[in-house]
Amino acid sequence: MNEAEAQAWLRDNFEIGDRQWQKLEQFLEILRQEMAHQNLISKASAEHVWARHVVDSAQLLLYVPEQISSGTWLDLGTGAGFPGIIIAILGGFHVQMVESRARRIAFLQHVVDAIDIGGQATVQGSRLEVMESFPVDVISARAFAPLGKLLSLSHRFSTEKTLWLLPKGKNAVRELQELSPRRRKMFHVEQSVTDAEAGILVGTG
Repeated sequence: MNEAEAQAWLRDNFEIGDRQWQKLEQFLEILRQEMAHQNLISKASAEHVWARHVVDSAQLLLYVPEQISSGTWLDLGTGAGFPGIIIAILGGFHVQMVESRARRIAFLQHVVDAIDIGGQATVQGSRLEVMESFPVDVISARAFAPLGKLLSLSHRFSTEKTLWLLPKGKNAVRELQELSPRRRKMFHVEQSVTDAEAGILVGTG
C-alpha cells in the first residue's frame, strides 16, 4: 500500500469531512517537525506515514461494533500518537492516551491543543500502574508490552463488555498461544490491512 492508496483507503472506509482531513494533515506536519527533536517514528516509516501509521491505526475502528461506537477509549503507550490521535480525529470516542515519557507527553499535549481535539482526547501523562482505575469501552495498545503483561496491567480498566484491539504484528499468534486457556478464549486474530503477515488481536471481556 503506497501513500496514495492509503489515503484512498481512508476515504473509502470512513466518512471523513474536510475539517477532519485537515486535522490529520496538521497532525502529520507537527509530527514531521518534531522528528527533528525526538525519534517518534523511524525515518523509514516516516516516508510511508499514511500507510504505516495512519491506516494502521484507523483500521482498528473497523472492529468496533455499533453498540459501542462512542464512549471511552484507553490507548496504552500512545507515543507518537498512534493510534490515539487518529482515533480521536476519526472516531466518536473520547480517547485517554497513556504515555509516561516526558517529551512524548509534551508532544501529545501540543498536538491536542494545536489541532483542537481537546474534546476528543486527553493525555494521561503517567505510568499505567499508578493511574486510578476507571471503566472503559475500548482498550488499544500498538507497542506497549508483551501480551501477558499488557493484560495484567490493564485488566482493572476493563469490564465484561470492554473491547480489546491489540496490533501485535508478526507475533500475534505466538503471543496469543502463550496466554492461559481462559485468556486465550477472549481473543481472535484479524489480519492487518497494511501487512499481510501482521495480526491484530481482537477480544472482549
